[in-house]
Amino acid sequence: MLENRVIPCLQLLGTNLVKTVKFGKYGYIGDPMNTCRIFNELEVDEMVLLDIRATVSHKTPDFKLLERLASECFMPLAYGGGIRSADDARRLFCIGFEKVIINSALFDNIELVSQIAEIYGAQSIIASVDVRKDLFGKYKVYSNSGQKKEKVELFDWLQCLESAGVGEILLTNILTEGTWKGFDLELVKSVSERLSVPLVVHGGAGRKEDVENAVNIGGASAVGLGNMVVYQQKDMGVLVNYHHNYSFQHK
Repeated sequence: MLENRVIPCLQLLGTNLVKTVKFGKYGYIGDPMNTCRIFNELEVDEMVLLDIRATVSHKTPDFKLLERLASECFMPLAYGGGIRSADDARRLFCIGFEKVIINSALFDNIELVSQIAEIYGAQSIIASVDVRKDLFGKYKVYSNSGQKKEKVELFDWLQCLESAGVGEILLTNILTEGTWKGFDLELVKSVSERLSVPLVVHGGAGRKEDVENAVNIGGASAVGLGNMVVYQQKDMGVLVNYHHNYSFQHK
């Protein structure tokens, strides 16, 4: 039976955890170490950490902070933000991360995928794809934390990433991220139907049904959660939490 995953996706800004809305304004969540300890107690299966400003600030990953986090967490970890080379990936794997998430660097060097996969395997590489619908209803691909529009069609880019050998795709809709309004199921379904690698959808979940619909209707392999695991509810205070019980239809 295929197991669908529900993954906390935490955003780092410096040494703090934050939560953005549409890749823009953000709210302070707290200390990442304390949050990791809570997720340990909640028996989270895996977790994603994304440094939301590393690339645009031309910074490398904060390896000292990440090493501390990896030593604290019991679950498998994936990290994205500021990864530009196979050596960056190597250092992350050496300190305890199981997967790396890469977005902007792949537009300049798609060979980075094979350089990492040859040593650590395709399952260790997640390609992050950020999209935004334009005024004509077409999805455009963005890099650099949603600040740079790339001159490539969405499905052409997805095919390129698959051909390069990535193990998973992390798809984020910029206009729904942090809004609690649910996923763009039309987008999720159209992407999942074209992919042969697992699709992780992220950005927009606000209720249990959104998570289930992303899998049962959209065909996603996994769902990344932000708001739902760091807030009590919409417009309420911070509360780190995680629920294991979701209803997924397995074929």
